[in-house]
Amino acid sequence: MTGKSLPRRTIVRGLGVTLALPFLDAMNPAFSATAPKPVRRFQAVYVPNGMAMEYWSPSREGRDFELTPILEPLAPFRNQMLVLSGLRANWNYIHAGASGSFLTGTTRGGRTEVEIIADVSMDQLLARKFGKETQLASLELSLDAPNNAGACTGNLSCVYTHTISWRGPTQPLPMESNPRAVFEKLFGDSGSTQRAAREARLRQHQSILDSVTDKLADLKREIGPQDQVKVEEYTEAVRDIERRIQRAQEQSNVQSNVQSNVELPVMEQPQGAPSSFEGHLDLMFDLQLLALRTDLTRVITFMIGKEQSARPYPQIGVPEAHHPLSHHNNQPHLIAHMSRINRYHTELFSKYLAKLRATPDGDGSLLDHMTILYGSGISNSDQHSGDNLPILLLGGGAGRLQGGRHLKYSDRPSMANLLVTLMDKLDLPVERLGGSTGKLPIDTLSGV
Repeated sequence: MTGKSLPRRTIVRGLGVTLALPFLDAMNPAFSATAPKPVRRFQAVYVPNGMAMEYWSPSREGRDFELTPILEPLAPFRNQMLVLSGLRANWNYIHAGASGSFLTGTTRGGRTEVEIIADVSMDQLLARKFGKETQLASLELSLDAPNNAGACTGNLSCVYTHTISWRGPTQPLPMESNPRAVFEKLFGDSGSTQRAAREARLRQHQSILDSVTDKLADLKREIGPQDQVKVEEYTEAVRDIERRIQRAQEQSNVQSNVQSNVELPVMEQPQGAPSSFEGHLDLMFDLQLLALRTDLTRVITFMIGKEQSARPYPQIGVPEAHHPLSHHNNQPHLIAHMSRINRYHTELFSKYLAKLRATPDGDGSLLDHMTILYGSGISNSDQHSGDNLPILLLGGGAGRLQGGRHLKYSDRPSMANLLVTLMDKLDLPVERLGGSTGKLPIDTLSGV
């Protein structure tokens, strides 16, 4: 026990592999003169097609709010959850405006399928700052494959419904849906994305950990017993994700061969997405967990579904396609079906929150040091309403968020005003963002 410590950004390298380590006790020795500041992280989780608001909105404000049917799965995290009501979308143009303005706060978009205009998104402002200290500035992920050409909403470009992340007013960022591509981005050789190199990597049929086994063994001899356990748990988590991606790829190849008698074409990106919605979502969340616990990035945007998603959910008794169902014409039984989808999303999301809370990070957990924005850019989906958006904030915000409350804003502030306020909480204040007109009352999120 001395003042010597491992650097926070310690990595081990192998052939084509850069393996970052999780936070270890050896990175913060007991006799260190100063405790490190908590790392702030931001994540946005977007759900499409609006919400069954009757099953979402609490009737009571403050700390005495009730957990509605959609919010019930998040009960274990009530003390680190803020329910926000009364916010409005900045660009209320059916589905394009919903996701297009969610993190940008833009008040308008293009007017044709080839005119692409929005604004820089909040996550990318943070990426410019936080990315100076991490291997990856940000991750942009989705469960749906991108389609950034053609018209999807009215006569507007599909980019508005397929991403929530914008590097600049004319630079929408594609969302990656392939778990293998995400895995290789996190742990593979970031210096090469050529097809030949990726196919050679697949032919090896061995774990990336095989190339760093000796270096991990050397590291374990230098750290204490508790850190050895952490490294072992972490490397087993990496192996588990590799196995799941490999199984998904094998299943995909089998299905493709069954459907075609001809030789499979060479693919630009190897297949790696599980066939089930739950398996795909769980795998993508676990990849995000690895990225956060190793501090490879501090900024993540994740779309559980793109706007106008027609995914059915027969596994929970909802055979109807999501988007058509969202236009329920206020029929109670269809709204009830819509609410099952919304609740199912929070049920699966709660499992991810539990993993964040169970992952140590500095003097707390990953969840303690995160600011997670969860919600949709539409409220009443039948009307494409941009009023009273369904918005949650989760996590401790590294001491900047005080949960356990339902905050209702009667003056209809815009979503952009929330984004500007969150930038303050993340120590990167900005004058404006998109169509913002100011900040939310300063004490509402912190509770002081």
